Formats: sequence, C-alpha cells, structure tokens
Amino acid sequence: MSGPDPKAAGFDPTRLDRIEAHLRSRYLDSGKIAGCHTVVFRRGHLAYSSTLGEMDRERGKPVADDTIWRLYSMTKPITGVALLSLLERATFQLSDPVSQFLPEWADVQVRERDADGNVRLVPPARPMSVRDVLMHMSGIGYGPRGARLDFDALTTGGGKPTEITLAELSVLLAGEPLRFHPGTHWLYSWSTDICARLVEVLSGQPFDEYLRATIFEPLGMPDTGFVVPDDKLDRFSACYARNAQKQLVLVDDPERSRYRTPPALLSGGGGLVGTAADYLRFCRMLLNGGELDGARILSRKTIELMTSNHLGDGGQLREFALPGGYGEVGFDGTGFGLTVAVGLGPVATQNLTSTGEFMWGGLASTAFWVDPLESTIVIFMTQLIPSGTFNFRGQLRTLVNGAIAD
Repeated sequence: MSGPDPKAAGFDPTRLDRIEAHLRSRYLDSGKIAGCHTVVFRRGHLAYSSTLGEMDRERGKPVADDTIWRLYSMTKPITGVALLSLLERATFQLSDPVSQFLPEWADVQVRERDADGNVRLVPPARPMSVRDVLMHMSGIGYGPRGARLDFDALTTGGGKPTEITLAELSVLLAGEPLRFHPGTHWLYSWSTDICARLVEVLSGQPFDEYLRATIFEPLGMPDTGFVVPDDKLDRFSACYARNAQKQLVLVDDPERSRYRTPPALLSGGGGLVGTAADYLRFCRMLLNGGELDGARILSRKTIELMTSNHLGDGGQLREFALPGGYGEVGFDGTGFGLTVAVGLGPVATQNLTSTGEFMWGGLASTAFWVDPLESTIVIFMTQLIPSGTFNFRGQLRTLVNGAIAD
C-alpha cells in the first residue's frame, strides 16, 4: 500500500496532524504510555499512519510500522468471523443450543436468589444459544482476578503457559452455575472462548489452524497468531501498567513473554498478537462486505448480521449490562452485535460518531472501529494495561471525524 494521502481520503491534512500533536503532548511526553501506532483509512485510501515513542522502553526500541502487539480482546471479532463463516456452511443456526454441539452444557444451572435472599440453583429458562455466546448474553462471566476462572489464572502459571485447552475450558465453565438466565443480561465473559471451541467442533480443526486457513492466509495477515516466533521477536512490543505513583512499569517483557511458547489454550477471547497492518486488512474486509483483494471471507449479508444491533428493541448496553460488569467501549450510546459493539449515533454517544459504526478494543488499550457510513477505519495500538485507563477511543473519534473535509 502506498503512503498516506489524507486529501484523497477526504481529510484536511492539517487537522489530521492534530492526532500526533495530541498523543505526544498528552501521553508520550508525560510518560503515560511508552509508544503507539495510529492508522486511519478512508474510502480506499490510507489517510494517516503515525508511529510514536518506544515499543520496548527498556531496550530503547522505537515503534515501527511492523511492531507486533498483544491484541487481547481484539481477538474476539476475529473469532466471531470464524464462527460466522461456519454459519454460512449451514453447520448451525444462531438459535441452536450450545449443548447441541458441546454436550457438557446440557445440564448447566443458573444461580439466582429467591425473595428471602437465599441462593439457589435452577434450570435455565431456556437453553444457552449460539447467539448468546456471540453476544456475551450467555450467563458465563470472567472470574475475579486471581480466581480459578480468571483469564490470567487459566492462561499463565508462574509465567508459563498452562496445559488447559479450549475443550477443557468448556468443561470447566460448564461445571459452574450461570450468573443469569441466558439472553436476559449482558456480561463480558469467557463466551467468546466457547465460540472458539464451537469453531473446533463444527470444523473438525484446531482453532489456530482454522483461523490461519480461513482468515489469516487468504487476507494476507502473516504476523497474526497465538505465538511470536524467534525470527519475529525483535518486532514484539513490551507491555506496561502503571504503579501507585502513576509511573509506567513493565508487566510483560517480550523476551520472557508467554507469547514465546505456543499455548495450550488457543483463546478466542484474547489470545492473538498481530500488527496494525494485519488488523487493517481484517477491518478492510469487514468494511468491504466480507471480501478483500479477491479473498471472500464472509458474504455481505453475514457482515450485516454480525454488525447489526441485536439487543432487544434497538436498546443499548446500559439497559442490559449486569451491574458491576465491564465493557471495552462503555455502555452508553452503543448496542451490541455478534462479537462487536454497534454505535447508535452522535446523539446517543455524545461524540462525532455515525450510526452503525462497529468496534471493540483490548486489555492493553488497543482499539479499533469501522464506520460504514463514512467508509472509515481507525486502529490504535499501544500496550498499557488495563484498557479504559485513558479515553483513547473517544479522543481519536473527535480528532479523526473533526478532520473530515468532504
């Protein structure tokens, strides 16, 4: 792809340059993040690409166009596309019970309280469906940090990958009571890993092999996967958090990272790494109705199904989110589709947004959105845990859409 051409993409170049000035003054110069990569694509043109700061502060390595980032929950839409590609083969329907394919879910119970406050276990009002797990409306949750169902507890053990697989995770989760009756609430959860297990069962292939053959190779995404091989280690970013003094501290050294070793758990909810360039290829496919450069991944109708708001009566996440839960994009002004949040427009979001844009983010503060109305894609890569520490998405929306000049 040729270099950025903001005018061809319908932007005012001077206004678009505000992105770099904003990120430098607010985040880089003050040491709030080590580095970042921002990409803006619109109407078939790369409009903006800026690499700032360091990908590995300890080794003084600058962010580059081919830096490899931990995607964490930006894995989820990729998993959604994989499962929906099997929907197109009529291997299942969205209303099918998950237990039809994963029998360990046949006898799952729901934990609820009676009028006296006593906890009891009851059968679900209806079976958990495939759509429920695509929407985080299954009743499954993430365990508290440090608990046995916490993501880190299941994916790492003393800094080394654990031996749990998707098949074993599904059995483990099915042995826990659901937090609510399927379809009644929204709760960020292990649900997308159940989607990944469904991909394995329905396709007869390991999840990583299915992703590679069905999505990554056809789209030309060579740096996306579950492991960083030795020959790409020099491009792998470090990951940071902030201590009590709000100083950056290293939490995952690339040379000692668990991503150096192929994991047993091929997490469909948060296991992938990749570059901004690779993720742009994935987003361009979504924006282009399921096809890119001759590679057809999904049909246009399936993309429409994926990116429509499936919440009842066109509702927003605030109405369905379980109290105390978390969502990568917040709860106000957004609905939810199949592994992506769906924007309800500028009045609902109180920002420069479009109705129908879809998006998600990741634990290390990565973010993306696709705006079909404006034919725009924005990808932001950094490595700061947890996400939500800073409102990168909201600020970038204002800067990007405030630079539109056509």
